[in-house]
Amino acid sequence: MARLIGAIGVSHTPTIGYARDRDLSSDPVWAPIFEAFEPLKDWLAEQKPDALVMIYNDHVTAFSFDHYSAFALGVGDDYPVADEGGGPRDLPSVPGHADLARYLGRAITAQDFDLSFFQHKALDHGCLSPLSLLTPPEEGGWPIPIVPLQVGVLQFPAPSASRCLRLGQALRRAIDSWPTDARVVVVATGGLSHQVHGERAGFNNTQWDETFLDLLKDDPERLAAMTHADYARLGGFESAEVIMWLIMRGALSDDIVCKHRAYYLPSMTGIATVLYEDQGADTPARERQRILEETQRQLAGVEALEGTYPFTLEVSAKAYRINRFLQGLIEPKARERFLADPQGSFTEAGLTAEEQRLIETRDWPGLIRYGAIFFVLEKLGAVLGVPNPQIYAAMKGMTLEEFLATRNAKISYSVARK
Repeated sequence: MARLIGAIGVSHTPTIGYARDRDLSSDPVWAPIFEAFEPLKDWLAEQKPDALVMIYNDHVTAFSFDHYSAFALGVGDDYPVADEGGGPRDLPSVPGHADLARYLGRAITAQDFDLSFFQHKALDHGCLSPLSLLTPPEEGGWPIPIVPLQVGVLQFPAPSASRCLRLGQALRRAIDSWPTDARVVVVATGGLSHQVHGERAGFNNTQWDETFLDLLKDDPERLAAMTHADYARLGGFESAEVIMWLIMRGALSDDIVCKHRAYYLPSMTGIATVLYEDQGADTPARERQRILEETQRQLAGVEALEGTYPFTLEVSAKAYRINRFLQGLIEPKARERFLADPQGSFTEAGLTAEEQRLIETRDWPGLIRYGAIFFVLEKLGAVLGVPNPQIYAAMKGMTLEEFLATRNAKISYSVARK
């Protein structure tokens, strides 16, 4: 079984990445930041975990308000570096621990936390500012793969502090139940006190920051009972993002040891770093087994249904490019490009030879088996003038006439406008 070996809390202000990229470790203004991260970096290098669960919030970079989730789990293999307006930082893309991420997605959902999932989203300073000091990339890339968990703390209603603590508890049970020998560290980012908007911009409260760190270790339930307004009043409005630290704390037992704690307020944000090791018991074996079984229960038996192909996280990852391409046909320019120059549009989308063949030959059953979800196939059908019943017929190995003969009404239709 997997094992949680420790937990880290770090601020994620962009000043951390700014100082790192300009090698300001010798500057007396910036040196305390590097000094605060050094014990965490050394501990990670010594412990050599197999994965970091990075809890962060995006800053309207890769996630926008046309669709904004409370909790979004990254389940991909790789995450690019975001451009936040001045060009991306000179960092390699970050490897994802996809196997762990997809298991955590199933195990947390099995505990009635409704997550959303993402792939190929770029990471901004919310994740990369601290990560670049915790595990500096080497010549071969980043030393530890991550599982990113993006928390929607910018738009209200947002998750409560209590909900974050409970999610952390579910995360711990999920980690403990993963039937793979792996060492995992949970890293929470954000805060501490700061406000960056309005007439209150520049607000800080060092006394509250220290109290928050005390309560985080010794009385997280008290922090969980606080409202967003409580956090805003005490620490500044944007500091309410520290509820993400409660996810990390929820993943730990009551019996923890603080191995490191530092605090520094250079400018707009109180920068804190903490390291905890858990002295308590792991999730009981019976509970681990129950959660493992729950991850499989909802789809148990579906494999016996002939011609049925569930669209799982694994299938979604494998067929991401082709589903993205076919979904893109809802855009008029993409349709025109595809019809005028299919090969050129395939190349631009980076489709494999097999994916190109499936589309070119209109292999409808093959597309389904490969991992294309039906609802992008009907879009392709609309572009090509192929009605839905003809696609259904092809998947059953029938002619359109044969398939329509099995229906109560012999009608044809599609999602095309006309």
